[in-house]
Amino acid sequence: MDFFGIGFGEVLLVLILILIIWGPKRLPQMARTLGKTIRALRKASFDFTTQVTKELDSEETESKTTNQLPKPRQVSNHETKNS
Repeated sequence: MDFFGIGFGEVLLVLILILIIWGPKRLPQMARTLGKTIRALRKASFDFTTQVTKELDSEETESKTTNQLPKPRQVSNHETKNS
């Protein structure tokens, strides 16, 4: 199992060190704070992706309508002689 490029044993070691340093009383509070932070980052990332997608779609739609100008009419020889 690879977790951010480190193995299971290394993850377990880090978790044990965190438990020793901050203790079991602060661990739930830290996990809650970490969860809220991750949720906020995911929401910000989703909002950013949505906004960029909207902008790209609107620019694509705008460029399509700009490129759909009516084609110029061909003038025949008969029409130029009458003018």
